[in-house]
Amino acid sequence: MSTLGTSSYADPAALPEPVARAVESAARLGFARSCRPEHGRLLQALAAGATPAGGIGETGTGCGVGLGWLLAGRRPGVRVVSVEREAELVHAVRELFADVPDLEVVHGDWTAIHRHGPFDLLALDGGGNGKQTAAADPRRLLTPGGTLVVDDLTPLTTWPPTYRGAPDTGRTVWYDHPELLTTEVRLAPDLSTLLATRRP
Repeated sequence: MSTLGTSSYADPAALPEPVARAVESAARLGFARSCRPEHGRLLQALAAGATPAGGIGETGTGCGVGLGWLLAGRRPGVRVVSVEREAELVHAVRELFADVPDLEVVHGDWTAIHRHGPFDLLALDGGGNGKQTAAADPRRLLTPGGTLVVDDLTPLTTWPPTYRGAPDTGRTVWYDHPELLTTEVRLAPDLSTLLATRRP
């Protein structure tokens, strides 16, 4: 989720169909905080690795732009579960993707994802949901070898990581986690993402 993510989509006609549909809906609803295209393309690529047995999870549906990228990349039969805390957004996205099979949009805070895991791919999105304090438990939410995505970070410039002069727990909780192998990927000069694999 990025502050001006929705406005970063210049040509919806060039996007995968579910993404274009969601960008149009986000713009119509005045929802500015969609995932950026750079992050979306990464989600699309990662979604292709999920299996029907494990599936894909997402926290922070928003207006469904990141979800659209996941749907565009997943293979047939792979289930996707997305959790959103704002009821009006849940309703809008359910309506938007009503024709999409193997998709469930759940109303609740990010912890509602626990009832649906473990996943081959889990994207933690939505302004900190499960990212830092009471961070998501990889053993509970990821299959062995599964991938965790923590998005919308500014690129790492110092070690140990800091944010606004304090330790950056949004990163260190994942770098230091004994169940994960974690790396950072810079997607744009001002945007990076953490990718973590659950140890088998």
